[in-house]
Amino acid sequence: MTQQTEQTSVRKAVTVAASQERAFEVFTSGIGGWWPKEHHIGDGEMAGCAYEPKVGGRWYEISTDGAECDWGQVLVWEPPNRIVHTWQIQADWKYDPDPAKGSEVEVRFIAEGPNRTRVELEHRHFERHGDGGTSVADTVSNQHGWGYVLGHYLDRANAG
Repeated sequence: MTQQTEQTSVRKAVTVAASQERAFEVFTSGIGGWWPKEHHIGDGEMAGCAYEPKVGGRWYEISTDGAECDWGQVLVWEPPNRIVHTWQIQADWKYDPDPAKGSEVEVRFIAEGPNRTRVELEHRHFERHGDGGTSVADTVSNQHGWGYVLGHYLDRANAG
């Protein structure tokens, strides 16, 4: 008999050749420039995405026609140390406006020197997605998930 274990969190980390402040800035203010354009849920072609830099701020995408589509909200905004936001994208790739039904992403920026920062990401609380939680966990942990996304971030942060 095989027992399937539900994934409780997905963890990924990269080390960038940038100060802690720059690593945070590229991840947050610069997210529209490095986030993979094929990773979107809005109806139109994605031009970029953004954070509103405050607790309670939105995390959202912007399409080429200017339409906006929410992805979640900022729970913790502590530059240059960490950001925590909800992931309110359900297993069917639709946004759910109820933050209680969204998982949570925490990104920590740990200085390892003046121009070297370890960026640790944890995506957790998949159970909040209800029956779709396992599907969301599987998707963000597969080869096109957080590892792929952080690869784009790494390239941008290391570009100087």
